Amino acid sequence: MATTVETLSRVATRPTWAEVSLSILRQNFRTVQKHVGAGVTVCAVVKADAYGHGAVECSRALEAEGARWLGVTSLDEAIPLRDAGIQARILLMTGFWRGEESEIVRLSLTPTVWEPWHIEALEKAAAAADARHPVHLKVDSGMGRLGVAPDGLPEVLAALKSARHLVVEGLSTHLASSEIMDAPSVAEQERTFEAARRLVRDSGFDPSFVHMANTGAVISRRETWNNMVRPGVALYGYYLPFQRAGREVSGGTLRLPLKPALTWKTRILSMRDFPAGHPLGYGATYVTKAPAHVAVLPVGYADGYNRQLSNRGRVIVREHYAPIVGSISMDLTLVDVTGIPGIAVGDEVVLLGTCDGLSVDALEHAKLANSSPYEILCNISKRVPRKYNGR
Repeated sequence: MATTVETLSRVATRPTWAEVSLSILRQNFRTVQKHVGAGVTVCAVVKADAYGHGAVECSRALEAEGARWLGVTSLDEAIPLRDAGIQARILLMTGFWRGEESEIVRLSLTPTVWEPWHIEALEKAAAAADARHPVHLKVDSGMGRLGVAPDGLPEVLAALKSARHLVVEGLSTHLASSEIMDAPSVAEQERTFEAARRLVRDSGFDPSFVHMANTGAVISRRETWNNMVRPGVALYGYYLPFQRAGREVSGGTLRLPLKPALTWKTRILSMRDFPAGHPLGYGATYVTKAPAHVAVLPVGYADGYNRQLSNRGRVIVREHYAPIVGSISMDLTLVDVTGIPGIAVGDEVVLLGTCDGLSVDALEHAKLANSSPYEILCNISKRVPRKYNGR
């Protein structure tokens, strides 16, 4: 029987994929929870499609592991979770747009608020539903992005006091430099937030959850934990290097036994042999120095494979590292496999991950691309199917 176009559209036939270990994800959650202790609630951040890992599948696994809270960016990220049957509390960390308030109430989502209009809109929606709806008030303690500035706090607190259908369940802020151990701004943010917390309490509110710690602060700044923390990239096995006096520091308490949950793979599409002095790829940015055996991989920047890895990055194939040669293009990447025995079309290649005692991780990619592991993971495109194991 001939294979129809419709049938092909349902099957991922291009051999480039990402494997996500839900058992490792769950293990990382347990590691974080053990680190902060049972008295601290872990709000597992699954924004940006769980940092490229797949928000629905990861949320199901985290909920099964005991996560009572999930953090997303906005309503559009929360809806698929509720549609998938996720029952955990969902925190909308960057507030909401006008017109979304009724849906927020209907789906029992917990919005972050800091603008008077947030309060007015939610009060009307909650009143229409005859509900008491929880909100988390965000204070800008020095990050300069979202949140009410300290001098605007009295106005917002007055609005909350008059909102009979809203409950100030949480108080939060966000740290700008949690990975920089000697950054004076962190202590200043802590002082600003504590002053705001006193004002909130003096105004008659007693939030059940107080939170400011992201991944970096979860690992390095116990004093910021309060009774809720918001780890994100840590759940997926990474965190940014810590610095002091401009230098990277590690070890001691600045380490958690986390494991990357995602492995990115492809297969060799074609093999080519070239003489010395032959240019490769767009712009001829690489010229062979000797006769070379080159593998063509069906992966490129349209898949999220960072172009800054051109002539700098490496992959793992048949228990060897193989360097990327030439410019990474939209759909294809070249690697030099000269001298690797038995190499053949169809061989599995690890782009990100650990295999045969060798490792290429998102931190390595980030350093080569002058980026961060957050961006490396989030940029793995939808064209790369995710496969899940270890539920």
